[in-house]
Amino acid sequence: MSTTLHWTDNETPRSAHWHSESAAPLPRRTVVADDRMKADDAYRQACEGTALLWQGDFHNARQLLRAMGHRVDRKPLGPGTSPSESFHLHRRGSGHRARVLGKLLVLLDDDYTLGLRRAPDVRQACREAYGPATGPTAVSLRELLGVIGAHQWRRRGVEVPALGARIHPHYGVFAPVRGEYVDLVARTPLPPAARHGPTTSTAFDLGTGTGVLAAVLAQRGIRRIVATDISPRALACARENVHRLALSDRIEVSGGPGLYPEGRAHLVVCNPPWLPARPTGPVEQGVYDPDGTMLHGFLTGLSAHLRPGGEGWLVLSDLAEHLGLRTRQQLLDAIGAAGLHVVGRSDTRPRHPRAKDTSDPLHAARSAEITSLWRLAPAP
Repeated sequence: MSTTLHWTDNETPRSAHWHSESAAPLPRRTVVADDRMKADDAYRQACEGTALLWQGDFHNARQLLRAMGHRVDRKPLGPGTSPSESFHLHRRGSGHRARVLGKLLVLLDDDYTLGLRRAPDVRQACREAYGPATGPTAVSLRELLGVIGAHQWRRRGVEVPALGARIHPHYGVFAPVRGEYVDLVARTPLPPAARHGPTTSTAFDLGTGTGVLAAVLAQRGIRRIVATDISPRALACARENVHRLALSDRIEVSGGPGLYPEGRAHLVVCNPPWLPARPTGPVEQGVYDPDGTMLHGFLTGLSAHLRPGGEGWLVLSDLAEHLGLRTRQQLLDAIGAAGLHVVGRSDTRPRHPRAKDTSDPLHAARSAEITSLWRLAPAP
């Protein structure tokens, strides 16, 4: 979302483009703030909807943001009477926290220079996330810190043991930090149609993101893979990773309005967002799938895009089931309604730290989570 932010500095009217990746609305009122601002006052004004355009020291701004966060966290929403209610309360609390902390703003100059004392050079990070600069831009400090962190992830990359290589995620593209779903794709036996014809085998990787699963399939011997995504950021990210891994001759990264590319494949892999809820912005689209749209699109289109003897691999966590957002029977009914049957299933438990974090309000669901690879084929 982009429009114009207005404020007054020493009685002089000022303005800049307003940018928010979460589509946060333009603040109703904006005032200048600096190192004299107290955390209680900042928190109160932010709760009232006033944005604080920071003109002090960068590190002091980060400390103020943390102090505001502590004040938000003093009033946590209690647990719900059901897993579903607990989830929605958690989302509501997270949304409130994001709105309050999102009121602390910084101004980026024409070339994305952050003109604050002790500020880092954020120009390259902003170009990677936002594209070419178009003039002075106001963004929330919280968002900018996410942009800086994404730039560091992109530069260092994420080690993927199943590949024996690093994948470099871009801003707004789901990073393969949860290796269990990658390991499932790396370990599950390929369909006979792909295994017995390696020189002619084909696969589709739907919603490829960073391209990690397409790269795993290529490493396993699939001759041609078409990796699709509707996100321009994901397409650019996947192409960069495919090129970096020297797999451009075997993996075609393709964008378009539809989930599936044209044609049929011996194997179709889909790792849709696992929770059927609405994302608050592009950064959350790798986690939340409103009404399970991508999941159902994969299931209903699978039979028409499989070669004889081929399989569809659905990689899906059961976290939504533990949260009361979807039942196992609803998933099985959707598989059956699409004219499919389950050939087999491989399961694994998460290894990420949040599964063991007892302070997490969703700990009961996370600790019971299982990620599965469902092998699907047209019903006989």
